[in-house]
Amino acid sequence: MSEVRGEPGSGTEAGARFFCTAGRGLEPFLMREVRARLAATEVEYISGKVFFTTCSDLNMLKKLKSAERLFLLIKKQFPLISSVSKGKLLNEMQRLINEDPGSWLNAISIWKNLLELDAKKEKLSQRDDNQLKRKVGENEIIIAKKLKIEQMQKIEENRDCQLEKQIEEETLEQRDFTTKSENFQEEEFQNDIEKAIDTHNQKDLTFRVSCRCSGTIGKAFTAQEVGRVIGIAIIKHFGWKADLRNPKLEIFIHLNDVYSVVGIPVFRVPLASRAYIKTAGLRSTIAWAMASLADIKWGTFLLAPSCPF
Repeated sequence: MSEVRGEPGSGTEAGARFFCTAGRGLEPFLMREVRARLAATEVEYISGKVFFTTCSDLNMLKKLKSAERLFLLIKKQFPLISSVSKGKLLNEMQRLINEDPGSWLNAISIWKNLLELDAKKEKLSQRDDNQLKRKVGENEIIIAKKLKIEQMQKIEENRDCQLEKQIEEETLEQRDFTTKSENFQEEEFQNDIEKAIDTHNQKDLTFRVSCRCSGTIGKAFTAQEVGRVIGIAIIKHFGWKADLRNPKLEIFIHLNDVYSVVGIPVFRVPLASRAYIKTAGLRSTIAWAMASLADIKWGTFLLAPSCPF
């Protein structure tokens, strides 16, 4: 059995275990990309999925080009025993939750830390942009005042002392205003972080289960039946609330005759959906694989009307 690594609350400092879905035949491209872009370790694959461990943050994970979707791994184990009765199969499904709840809590902790760290970095980036804009505005004001002073000095030299006093008073007022504004923004930033932590409190956690079943399991149960069994087990064991429309957490389960995989989708939108491309022709992951095979160098001019990277 393979589980998420790292202690609860450690974020990705010790490395977290992820997996990506990929189109058939694209697994080697994705394996090479996660090693090069994320410095990933323990890279392995099964048909349609690539597993790896990395310390990268969400900003780096978003840059993967060969992947369809990204998941935080909770469990990867051998397939459920399909030769037993339906009742025993249901018990085997429930054991995915009951047998090792620590791996679930560990994954939720890492998931929360990833979201909080990403939100914090976004807030800091916005704050830096606002400070830069404010400083630019202040510099423009100061430059305009200096020009005004010079003009006034040429016209009325006898009013130099009065103008200097006025400038000093205005500068002090601006410093006071800037200090108060920065303190207010810092307080708002801390409050937002505390709200984010409270929002992801596990007692108030809402979830839904998405299932894929194939092979013998798929013949015995529908995806809805498996999702219902898993959902009830989660509610009983962790006390989370089911929300099929707008959950805070989604649980992904894939059961077949080769493996059983449980994970958490990191992003709501697939990585293969390029926000900067309005109308896509060729599938973006296939286009990236084609570009990789062409060994295109950085800075090369490329005409590819049907290849959205």
